[in-house]
Amino acid sequence: MKILKAMLGLTAVAAVSLLAGAATAQTYPERTITMVVPFAAGGPTDTVARLVAESMSKDLGQQIVVENVGGAGGTLGAGRVANADPDGYTILLHHIGMATSATLYRKLAYDTLGAFDYVGLVTEVPMTIVARKDMEPADLKGLIDYLKANKDKVTVANAGIGAASHLCGMMFMSAIQTPLTTVPYKGTGPAMTDLLGGQVDVMCDQTTNTTKQIQGGTIKAYAVTSPKRLDVMKDIPTAVEAGLPGFEVGIWHGIYTPKGTPAAINERLSKSLQVALKDPNVSARFAELGTAPSSDADATPAALKAKLESEIARWKTVIEAAGEYAD
Repeated sequence: MKILKAMLGLTAVAAVSLLAGAATAQTYPERTITMVVPFAAGGPTDTVARLVAESMSKDLGQQIVVENVGGAGGTLGAGRVANADPDGYTILLHHIGMATSATLYRKLAYDTLGAFDYVGLVTEVPMTIVARKDMEPADLKGLIDYLKANKDKVTVANAGIGAASHLCGMMFMSAIQTPLTTVPYKGTGPAMTDLLGGQVDVMCDQTTNTTKQIQGGTIKAYAVTSPKRLDVMKDIPTAVEAGLPGFEVGIWHGIYTPKGTPAAINERLSKSLQVALKDPNVSARFAELGTAPSSDADATPAALKAKLESEIARWKTVIEAAGEYAD
C-alpha cells in the first residue's frame, strides 16, 4: 500500500507539473525575450539573428531583443543560455560552432547535447573562398597551385577559433593538403577589413559576410561551397566545378533554449520561427545574402536535434585529424 501511495503521489506531481507547463505555454510570451547571439554585432550570424528576431517578434506579440555575447568561439554566449532559467525568455541562435565546440574545446563548461532543448533550424549559409582583390591567380585551380608554391608566405584570415571562417579555412587546407599561416581576429569585421586592405591574403567565409564585397569588386572570389551556383552570384563556380572534389560546406544556424524548457514553449517558438521564415522580407534579405530559409520540416525541434548530433560526429573526425584545439 505504501508503494502504491508513493506511486500515486509521483503521478499526481507529474500531472500538476504538466498542467503548470501547459498553462505557462498558453500565456507565453508575456514579456520581452532575449535572443543571445554568441558573436559580435554586425557579423554574419548576427545579421541572420536580427532578421529572424524582428519577424518572430511580430508573430509572438512580444519583442525579441538580440544580445551579443561574444568570445571563446561562441561558447561564452552558449554557456550563458545553458545556465539561464528554462522559461523561454532566454534563447540562443548559434551556427555550426555549436557542433564543433564539442570537440574544439576539451574543457567545455557545459554538455552540448545535455544542456539545451531545441527550436529549429533557421538557414544553411554557403561559404565563399575569397582573396584580396589583387591576388594573382585567375581561378581556383591556379589559386591552389599558388598556395602550394607559397605556403610559407600566404596568410589565411579567420574571425577567431570556432568561427565559421576558421572551420571552413581548416577544411580548405585539409582538402588541398597544404598547411598555411592562419591569422585569427576578434570577429568577422576586423578580418574582412584586413582582407580589403591587403594585409592578409585569403579567407573562407559565409556569403552573408562576403556577397556585397564580391559584388562590389573589393575582394576576389574563387568559388562558393554550395552544391550548385548561387542566383546572387551566378558567375562564380562551385568549389566542385572549379576542381575541388567533394568540397561542400554549409554553415547552418539553429535556435536553442535551456534544457528543461517546457515542450509547449519550444513548439510555440518553432511555429513562430516557421512563420518568420515565410516572411517575404526575410526571404528577400536571405536571397540577397546568398542563402535561403529552412523548410517547415527543418524548422522543428526534432530536425535541429538530429542535425546537431550528426554534425558533432562529423566534425569530431575532422578536428581530431587536424589536431587543432581551442584549449
